[in-house]
Parts: sequence; structure tokens; C-alpha cells
Amino acid sequence: MTAWGPPPPVVVDLGKSATRKVLAGGSVAGGLGILALVGAVSAFADGEPVGGVIAGVIGVVFTGIGLLAVVKWKTISRPRKLIIEPQGIRLDDPQGMPWAVGWSELGAISISRTRERVVQLSDALVRRTMVRVDLHPRDPQRFRPAHPTMEPLWEFHRVRNGYRLPLGDSAGFIGPIDHGLRTFAPQIYRGVIDEGFTVGLH
Repeated sequence: MTAWGPPPPVVVDLGKSATRKVLAGGSVAGGLGILALVGAVSAFADGEPVGGVIAGVIGVVFTGIGLLAVVKWKTISRPRKLIIEPQGIRLDDPQGMPWAVGWSELGAISISRTRERVVQLSDALVRRTMVRVDLHPRDPQRFRPAHPTMEPLWEFHRVRNGYRLPLGDSAGFIGPIDHGLRTFAPQIYRGVIDEGFTVGLH
């Protein structure tokens, strides 16, 4: 027999995605940094101080990035989920600033994306797509005092009279979030808005 009922909530695990990216980026940066430092030592030993200084600076920078990933690991990898359900949309962030918004409180909601401009061949091979969820309340004057934990998102980046939740380089999130909003909030969902191309993404 088939069980009938409302569709299940759409749950997007933000913490897991961030953890994978930090682990990969930190490992690569740290590895490159160590290699550059080894190269710097070799350059100095071979009597090439200029090459040694350059390699040393590069090594310190990349090693620092790797160490920063380790230091920020606990904060970045904390459990966070974006949940889209019949009642509304909410950010489940037990160790941060969670929030929940009912559909009746919103006048519009959309997904915005910005794709990195292809300047050289390497950009085409590793092309980033920055993703955000934009929420526009029906009555901002009443909404803002009722949702103080969302205040850092108010008019963030290019949004006016609304909130922007940045999800980073996460093109894979567009599909499930789009599905969730079409399922539970078709009356206010404005679709995926392409904000064009840019160099230096937010």
C-alpha cells in the first residue's frame, strides 16, 4: 500500500559541505606551503638567496592558510542545516544563530547565483558558482524585531529590503533548494536569479 501524506521536508546539510571544502582547501594549501618552504631551504643552501626568499614567502603564506583551516575547523564544521518544510524555512544552527520564518511572513523568496567570469583556461576548469537564498518579508518593520538573529543578513551584499543567506561556492545546493521552494512556497517563490558574472565573488 502507498502511504499518502505531505511531502517530507527538504534538508540541506550546510556543515558537511563546508567541512569538505575546508579540508580539501586546507590540505592543498598546507601541502604547497611545506613544499615551498623545503624549496626555500634548498635555494639558500645552493646559494640562491633571491629564489629562497620568494619561495619562503610563498611557503609561509600557504602554510598559514593551512593552519588557519585547522584553527577555524571547529567553527566551520559545526552542524548547520537549511530546512524547507510546510510551515516555512529555517536554519538549524545549534552552535550559531538559528532562525525560522513562516511562509506567511514572506512576500518573496528566491535563489541568486553569481558565476565566476572565465578570464583564463584554469578558470573554466575550476569555475565557482556562488549561491544565496534571498528572503523578502511582507512587512519589514514588524519582521526585523521579531527575528533578531537574522539581522546580520539584512540587506547583505546586493539585496534591498530583504535578507541574503550566503551559501558559498555551492552550485549543488541549487537543485534541492529549488525543489523545496517549488514544493512548499510556490506562491512566493521567484525562482533562480542569475546575477551574471564577476571577478572576485562574494
